Amino acid sequence: MAAQNILNPRYQNIFRATVNHYISTAEPVGSKTLVKEYDFQVSSATIRNVMGKLEKAGFLYQPHVSAGRIPSDSGYRFYVDELLTPNHQTRQKVRQTLHQQSDEQLWGLEATLKQANQILATLSGYIALITVPQQHHARLRHLQLLPLSSNKIIMVVVTDTFQPQSVALELESDPDELAILANFLNHHLQGRSLEEISRLDLEALDQDFRHCAEVLQTVCQTVAKVNQSNISTPILVHGISEVLRQPEFSQLTQLQTLLHLIEARQEQLVPVMFNRDGDERTTLIHIGVENPLEPMKTCAMVSANYYQEEVPVGSVGVIGPTRMFYENAIALVEATADYISASLTAQPELA
Repeated sequence: MAAQNILNPRYQNIFRATVNHYISTAEPVGSKTLVKEYDFQVSSATIRNVMGKLEKAGFLYQPHVSAGRIPSDSGYRFYVDELLTPNHQTRQKVRQTLHQQSDEQLWGLEATLKQANQILATLSGYIALITVPQQHHARLRHLQLLPLSSNKIIMVVVTDTFQPQSVALELESDPDELAILANFLNHHLQGRSLEEISRLDLEALDQDFRHCAEVLQTVCQTVAKVNQSNISTPILVHGISEVLRQPEFSQLTQLQTLLHLIEARQEQLVPVMFNRDGDERTTLIHIGVENPLEPMKTCAMVSANYYQEEVPVGSVGVIGPTRMFYENAIALVEATADYISASLTAQPELA
């Protein structure tokens, strides 16, 4: 039976109450419970009849013959898409909490991300995930050239992802010239993205430094290669102990497969979290069987991108059971993503 044919206001209210009660208790919901807990002004038989129709429509199901009913994945999807009310109050409280609990003495993007991730996990009660900014959007923070021998130097590149790269180059150069060249490069390249550096017009860049043109060209080309050298996107993870409190994760086998995905197969998880349509700041919600990865078929994930100068560079997410407080999870994830985006804008030294 089509949803639009059965979900009149009364049916919607009963369905919403069923979902909310199950989310709160993790216990199958019966008609008598709804009569007792909610003021519907109808009989238990009427509610039982409505719940039966909701089950036929695929929104509810009985885990056991004698049990009450619980929402299905498609039921949760309908609830999220049609019945969920944005929790602006929680979102504002989360923003305040993030700012109040954040340590202004922390230095660096990774420290900021780790702290935000810890707060997100604690407030949500789920596994919190934050991706480190994608490498092709990384910006050069510092470049250092060190003499290794008479014909070899070491180049150290540090980006705003704080993943330093060191490369040995076979080049003859005077140590004093290396120091001057490093200062020259930091002055001209600092703050530029590696993607931008890879497209620089080297002839224009080195016109004030032609006596080191060969070294300059080699160094710039090597910096650009860093753009391609790290294809994986690490994910910061927090809150595994939090989610263990959820009854859905009491089965060790199910938990092990999920943890293996999070810890060892992050390259598969990142595309699920990241909204590639970055121009639209849409929160992604994957529920149960909608998840493309098998270990997450019994889970729900809520994720949102965070931005650097209006460019989506990473994502924030939580993983929990399908019996998730979706209103709170969405507010938490969106507020955390906003906080990280604001941090990248307000603290140029991070960007």
